[in-house]
Amino acid sequence: MTLSEETQARKSDHLRVCLEEEVQCRQVTTGLEQYRFNHCCLPELDFDALTTQTTFLGKALNAPLLISSMTGGTELAKTINFRLAKIAQHYRLAIGVGSQRVAIENPALTDTFAIRTVAPDALIFANLGAVQLNYKYGVAECLQVVEGLKADALILHINPLQEAVQTRGDKNFAGLFDKIARVCEALPVPVIAKEVGNGISAAMAEKLVAAGVQAIDVAGAGGTSWALVESERAKDKLQRRLGRTFADWGLPTAECLVQIRAAQPTVPLIASGGLRTGLDVATAIALGADLAGLALPFLQAANESEKALHELVEILLAELKTAMFCSGCADLAALRSPGVLQKRA
Repeated sequence: MTLSEETQARKSDHLRVCLEEEVQCRQVTTGLEQYRFNHCCLPELDFDALTTQTTFLGKALNAPLLISSMTGGTELAKTINFRLAKIAQHYRLAIGVGSQRVAIENPALTDTFAIRTVAPDALIFANLGAVQLNYKYGVAECLQVVEGLKADALILHINPLQEAVQTRGDKNFAGLFDKIARVCEALPVPVIAKEVGNGISAAMAEKLVAAGVQAIDVAGAGGTSWALVESERAKDKLQRRLGRTFADWGLPTAECLVQIRAAQPTVPLIASGGLRTGLDVATAIALGADLAGLALPFLQAANESEKALHELVEILLAELKTAMFCSGCADLAALRSPGVLQKRA
């Protein structure tokens, strides 16, 4: 099996496992449930006049929703990516694609990521693993995926636990800050640092921002456990055991958000990792996030139909606006006001 074929098989496995197996964190939660909105019994607002509009990295969005990075490199992945992209275009949302490493290894698979053709106005994020900068990738490959996608920014995803659990994972994470800094300096678009479900601490966020990263996606613990995903597809006992042992490893999403926002008041911040509802989105925004990313709900709906995707977005927006309405918030800025959200006793 060639390197490209192995990567394709892994991407296919990831989709199957996420859709068919129980790979959600079992003990750790997002921490969002520890907060509640102060109910406003008389909001003095017209529900239909509420606005969820925002901007991120200079681009206008109709809602603070990110269709988080998921997939690419297979026919099913292409179908899912294009369905998701049409939704991003229709609702003017942000969207990220899965790791484009497979398209670099096999350029014939580039079209599975080519979503700009159906989402000309969407905010689109290209995606590569940061660790690949230690495996012969550099500025040229980062430029290649950005230009191939006509992307507005590049996500460098950081996934030490997933690589440690993954059979034949890439585990050399030494010296990456300097290499990330070179990419940030050379690229004509912003770089976003993103975990994959184990969280980014305030200390790590500070180092990433110092290296030139322009936005952080906390991707905290509490949702899909990639340790469990890799455990499910592992062929040997050691890797299976590792994945199960570390299934609930990581920093909860809410904890990451609160700590990073306190330390970095102005950095563009994406909340992802276990968000499932519009109420989760509202809570994340109130805690300081600029965007809220969801993956599994969008993957499940996209696997079903475009209609299911439309229904999902309408539900998420209705839930978000209901949280705003019943807490007396006319817009997202008001949602972040002191006293709107409080920690449960």
